[in-house]
Amino acid sequence: MNFYHLLGSMLKISTIGVAVASFPLSAPAEPNAQMKEVLDTYAGLSPIPLEKTTPAAARKAPAISDAVKAVMKKEGKGSPSFTGTTQDIQIPTGNGGVKARVYIPAGGGPFPTIFYIHGGGWVVADLDIYDSSPRGLCEATKAVVISTHYRQAPEHKFPAAHDDTWAAYQWVTQNAAKYKGDPKKVAVVGESAGGNMAASICFMAREKNVQIPVHQVLVYPVLNYAFDTESYKENESSKPLSAAGMKWFFRYYLPSSEDGNNPRLSIVRREDLRGLPPATIIGAEIDPLRSEGKAYADKLQAAGVPVTYRLYTGVTHEFFGMGAVIDEARDAMTFASEQLKSAFGGSE
Repeated sequence: MNFYHLLGSMLKISTIGVAVASFPLSAPAEPNAQMKEVLDTYAGLSPIPLEKTTPAAARKAPAISDAVKAVMKKEGKGSPSFTGTTQDIQIPTGNGGVKARVYIPAGGGPFPTIFYIHGGGWVVADLDIYDSSPRGLCEATKAVVISTHYRQAPEHKFPAAHDDTWAAYQWVTQNAAKYKGDPKKVAVVGESAGGNMAASICFMAREKNVQIPVHQVLVYPVLNYAFDTESYKENESSKPLSAAGMKWFFRYYLPSSEDGNNPRLSIVRREDLRGLPPATIIGAEIDPLRSEGKAYADKLQAAGVPVTYRLYTGVTHEFFGMGAVIDEARDAMTFASEQLKSAFGGSE
């Protein structure tokens, strides 16, 4: 057993094919010590709950990534090693273009390519707030990672962000070689709302006969416009993402509540799953979105799509990019990277 397998065992992770622990609604899970340190530090920054503020104010408010940096400083930790280079670019989308950041491994290439989409509920966050995840993926996979921004609500309602990321994905498949990337080995990775758009891209590629990603990694993805699941009830007041926070995101992104039923948003309701790329889905125990991620993994498996689901206990939504201070985040990054490297090795 290697170090990471041992670490995974110690962290009590659950994978499809292994019984997944059930979580009683009467006893919401508690964050582990490392996660609690980040959450306590975040609370010390006095963030205003989303449902009590405006999008403009929320974009200027402290982010959970600020808390991670503060914990790193307190513990005397430097940034994780990164041996590659970065380059900020503009991707043309037909709607004015979007900002993107390219992470390029050291060496000559060509390298496999990861198209990464950040979270933020289609309303907040940017390439800087979600810098650690694509940076970590580039270092761990030795793949070119192209992290994209997109138009945000309420200035730009659904499907603006979905359209931008779909256009950016197509551009990546045609232009990855400019950045030492292999345009024939492109995977998609998305966190939260980015996970929703990454999953949507897989359907769009299949339906429009466009190059299909070799793999999709969905990290605590938004997959349904519904708030009545076990995890929503259990984590109604969880931090940094609560049920009220998710409703706030949807209120600003959707032109109307009826748009929440659109299959590009409520992906877990879809039945036409055959022919999608293999998937890796990562969940967090303390997260309103936990149930829909697991439900989608189950549906993919039933449809014959290769899928691996892994649940990390004692951590919250947004933990994935916190590898500098949280053990589970380091393990999740290693796990996702191993899944991607396997997919790249098996693609033509």
